Amino acid sequence: MRYLLILLPIIFTVYTIVDCAKTDASEIRNLPKWAWLVLIIVIGTIGTIAYWVAGRPRRPGINPPPTRRILPPDDDPDFLRNI
Repeated sequence: MRYLLILLPIIFTVYTIVDCAKTDASEIRNLPKWAWLVLIIVIGTIGTIAYWVAGRPRRPGINPPPTRRILPPDDDPDFLRNI
């Protein structure tokens, strides 16, 4: 049991380093890829948890709702058609 408490954070950190290294840099959120790797290695378990919460790419099924751009009347084609 004592070894499990030591091994779990190490395994979790190594898994996170590999996951971060293999993920495309354009998909990682909030910080550059190199910064996440440094945080994971230097801070350890807290950096690992931070990566999973704030840096890891979003799952494909979870996307923010699309935002609708508000156009002024002179740029809105629907408005101009009704004139």
